[in-house]
Amino acid sequence: MAALDVTVAPPWGGQVDLGPYVGPAAAMLGILVAAAIIVRLTHVFVRGIVRALLNRENVEGTAHELTAAELKKRQDTIEALVVNVVRFFVVVIAALMVLETAFRLDIGPAIAGLGIIGIAVGLGTQNLVRDYLNGALILVENQYSIGDVVRIAGVSGKVEDFTLRRTTLRDQDGAVHTVPNGLVTVATNLTREWARVNEDVRVVYGTDIEKATAVVDRVGRELASDSDWGPRILEAPRVERVSQLGEYGVTLKILGTVRASEQWAVSGELRKRLLAAFAENGIEMPQPQRIVLAGPKARGGTPRAKAQ
Repeated sequence: MAALDVTVAPPWGGQVDLGPYVGPAAAMLGILVAAAIIVRLTHVFVRGIVRALLNRENVEGTAHELTAAELKKRQDTIEALVVNVVRFFVVVIAALMVLETAFRLDIGPAIAGLGIIGIAVGLGTQNLVRDYLNGALILVENQYSIGDVVRIAGVSGKVEDFTLRRTTLRDQDGAVHTVPNGLVTVATNLTREWARVNEDVRVVYGTDIEKATAVVDRVGRELASDSDWGPRILEAPRVERVSQLGEYGVTLKILGTVRASEQWAVSGELRKRLLAAFAENGIEMPQPQRIVLAGPKARGGTPRAKAQ
């Protein structure tokens, strides 16, 4: 193709041929405009996909618990992650194309070098990439959020902080655990919407089971009607079944439904009231028996035994 003939006459006289510069400049401008359009379209495309995923999770999943501000924050976080990754690759490719088109540089060695560097970086940062990808999935699926009590990667605690790379938990001892999101293969949320009071109460053999059941159910109803504890309880604790006939007694399974994160406090109050109610109604709970050997051993005999 013939070079473009663009000749101008500067004020100081003479002529300057701009033909050799117009073509590369136009090519460079076209590359930059195309790169900007790709980044913009990526932003719009990613925003639509993320919005659709979050809306679906809001309807079918657990994201309906989140406020509009929290949903917007999650959407912006995921959008920024994807758009920044795409922008990085677009900028690198555009820069290489500008070097080749506008400056007539051989980018073959540069591409080969970038490939080697990319492999090395990929091998070294694969865990980091996995952390970010898993963090994005946790956000989209709303597996847990700040304030929830969860069990992840063998650690339990309250979520104090969450980023795309890691989750920070604080356990009941006050210890802070930082868990990379890539290690979260199973996430157990202990405070999702509602929780269970799940207690096993054992009574001695010979106890009137119907009476014990009535006492437990009455205590559960009184707890649910209490002005302080009632708002925390969704379904009053009651005896669900006889769950076991054990060595020391009969085990009653007590179940109830409470608001999220209230199961521990309600269970503690229920146990305290059950102790008082059992003592008042003469219902005995089994105690371990011990044999104590006392006194000197008689000749040809055995020591005296006393049961406690």
